Amino acid sequence: MVFSSLIFLFVYLPIVLVVMKTSPLKLRNLFLFLLSLVFYGWGEPFYIVLLILSTVVDYINGYYVHKYRNQKKIAKRFVIFSICFNLGLLGFFKYYDFIVMSLNGLGFNALQPLGLALPIGISFYTFQTMSYPIDIYRKDADVQTSIVSFGAYVAMFPQLIAGPIVRYKDVAEQLVSRNETMDKFTQGIQRFMIGLSKKVLLANNIGLVFETIKVASDSQMSVLTMWLGIFAYGFQIYFDFSGYSDMAIGLGKMFGFELLENFNYPYISKSITEFWRRWHISLGTWFRDYVYIPLGGNRCSKIVNLRNILLVWLLTGLWHGASWNFVLWGLYFAILLMIEKLFLLKILQKLPAFIQHGYTIFFILLSWVIFAFEDLGVLKGVLAIMFGFGDVPFVNDYFFYLIRNNIVLLIILIVSVTPFMKMVYHKHIEGKKIEWMTPVLILIGLIVCTAFIVDASYNPFLYFRF
Repeated sequence: MVFSSLIFLFVYLPIVLVVMKTSPLKLRNLFLFLLSLVFYGWGEPFYIVLLILSTVVDYINGYYVHKYRNQKKIAKRFVIFSICFNLGLLGFFKYYDFIVMSLNGLGFNALQPLGLALPIGISFYTFQTMSYPIDIYRKDADVQTSIVSFGAYVAMFPQLIAGPIVRYKDVAEQLVSRNETMDKFTQGIQRFMIGLSKKVLLANNIGLVFETIKVASDSQMSVLTMWLGIFAYGFQIYFDFSGYSDMAIGLGKMFGFELLENFNYPYISKSITEFWRRWHISLGTWFRDYVYIPLGGNRCSKIVNLRNILLVWLLTGLWHGASWNFVLWGLYFAILLMIEKLFLLKILQKLPAFIQHGYTIFFILLSWVIFAFEDLGVLKGVLAIMFGFGDVPFVNDYFFYLIRNNIVLLIILIVSVTPFMKMVYHKHIEGKKIEWMTPVLILIGLIVCTAFIVDASYNPFLYFRF
């Protein structure tokens, strides 16, 4: 079940809202847990077992880490067990076939791929449950005595499948007592509709442009056509993922939770370093707090610091997928970030803003090429076309045809990756006290999105595969 489906919007969500708003306060975590299991099991009922297993194991680990927190050696054993269990679970289901096929490619044929389906959201919920005993060990969080409340945290359906990655310490107090007001509920609806509109009206439509270019014939291809395709993919993945995060944050508000922001207009960045402070913030924060800083962070020699950056980004690449293109993607960003760390940031800061921004967008677009094509042969061919080595013209009629048919959409996309629309809303609606327009806009948005969903045959969530 996805947020941008009719069954979620008009069946599941209304039922959940009625149950949650009419149930006694003491039972709301229980109902949230059970209803979230229904949401998760809608497409994959078997893998509910893994989710529950991960919940129980780390609830027990957290309990014993707390019990022995003054006996560091014993407490550390439970932390290590939690890390090994969660990484083992993630590694088996996500990376076993990748490792086996890589070994087979080298001539080691003792093992065969299992062809197991990847459990939805496993990359997100294993990181969440693993952080719980670690935070208790560090005394950053108190133990949760109720397994129901802990289960509600792990399985909370707004963020279960594609994040943002919510750490226990960030919602611990809200699990015990949360402020469910009409104002917050209204904010949640507004934020959810922003995310739904991003996903249905923007991501899906520009995604169709990318899919069209990806399967274009040789006679239709040109250098600028391929660049347009990568621009389209860059827009699609941003509005797809940030739209999901907006919907998750909005749903959280409806139930009284304040989930952390996951995107902050990343495409206005003036360096790759800044981009990764604005893109998928919850993942970057997780790797910073649980990998980068424990390795020494930047409070070490320059060589060790560069090693830390390299390790973190190789892991970040692997987290995104069990394929060599994701390893290359992580290595690509590691190299860029190390170069900026060593000298480039100081040079960039002295240059005009448009050059800084152009540099950042150029290298981000190249990163999406690596990210989008898992087949390394196809990836090589796409890069060859983009840089004029693909035996295709620089521009052709097909490129202008695509531009003419999508010019309005492209203008809306360009404006929407900046804070401009937000500024207009605050100035001309909130600032002039005409908030009555907000519910009107929400209703119009719901009607238009519903019409697009009914008519659409293309409605993927790109980050579900991670």
